[in-house]
Amino acid sequence: MTLPASATLPSRTPPASPSFRRVSVVVPVFNEEGTLARLYEEVAATLERLRCEWEILFVDDGSTDGSQDILRTLSGRDSRVRVFSFRSNQGKADALNLAFSEVRGDAVITMDADLQDKPSEIPNLLAALERADLVSGWKQIRHDPMGKTFPSRLFNSVTAFVSGVPLHDFNCGLKAYRSEVVAELDLYGEMHRFIPVIAARRGFRVTEIPVEHAPRTSGRSKYGVTRLFKGAFDLLTVVLLTRFETRPLHFFGAVGLALSAVGLVILSYMSYLRLIVHATIGNRPLLFLGIVLLLAGIQLFSAGLIGELVVRRTRQRRAYLPMRFTSEEAAPPRNRPVSKESA
Repeated sequence: MTLPASATLPSRTPPASPSFRRVSVVVPVFNEEGTLARLYEEVAATLERLRCEWEILFVDDGSTDGSQDILRTLSGRDSRVRVFSFRSNQGKADALNLAFSEVRGDAVITMDADLQDKPSEIPNLLAALERADLVSGWKQIRHDPMGKTFPSRLFNSVTAFVSGVPLHDFNCGLKAYRSEVVAELDLYGEMHRFIPVIAARRGFRVTEIPVEHAPRTSGRSKYGVTRLFKGAFDLLTVVLLTRFETRPLHFFGAVGLALSAVGLVILSYMSYLRLIVHATIGNRPLLFLGIVLLLAGIQLFSAGLIGELVVRRTRQRRAYLPMRFTSEEAAPPRNRPVSKESA
């Protein structure tokens, strides 16, 4: 279930007594040696004020500067700091996937290591998480160059339109999750950009709150205009996986039938010209277009049928984790599974 954009939760109401007894903060790191010490201090100070158990998981994604040495120092100083490292750069999705498999918290906060995401927003995210399963930050005012903000706005607009999830900022690194959400995520490639879409399609409640965005003071941005092209292919992948994973014929068959129909109309017209009007059609480009469209449509339809056979042969019963709720909370919708202990 996705909350409408008009249901954006307030962002300046920290919880008086957090419902989440354990909070995990996940920070992917790639060449951010200039911000890590200060980031740790600010995150730790914020979490201490929440009076809860907490941990910080840093995932060093193959940094080539001194980031790994700083992380080792932090983990040696504070046992609540856990550090994981990749030998080479694997990407943000793999870093998050690793951390999500290791978190121990009831609530999980993700943020970037460049200090453009402000740790002071953590209480606001947790407050919003009381009424949602995933809360995404919305950087209404951004301190980035136009070469980064324009592609981001275009990407967010297209993603919201195609996916039907009414968020303004899908790729904001500052997010809060209930532990049930991260347990069902399996990220790879560039899928971290579409976590709200994946979660919403799995039936989780997704919303957003405005968050402050600070200018970059150290290092350099890892993103640019080129991510638009990657994002377009990744968005198509997400749509296929979330809407047509178990029914490929609905996608390929629909496109194939549409192309075949146009091809048949063109070939029917060509047949009319040849048989009735007795015109010469062998050198007309329209004839070849009709043949190509008909053949392409048949191939796509066949691909959909083959996909259905593959799904039928390999499909396993999907395991959904049960929702957890107390007697004071409203019962979940009927179409969402509940364990026997919760029923």
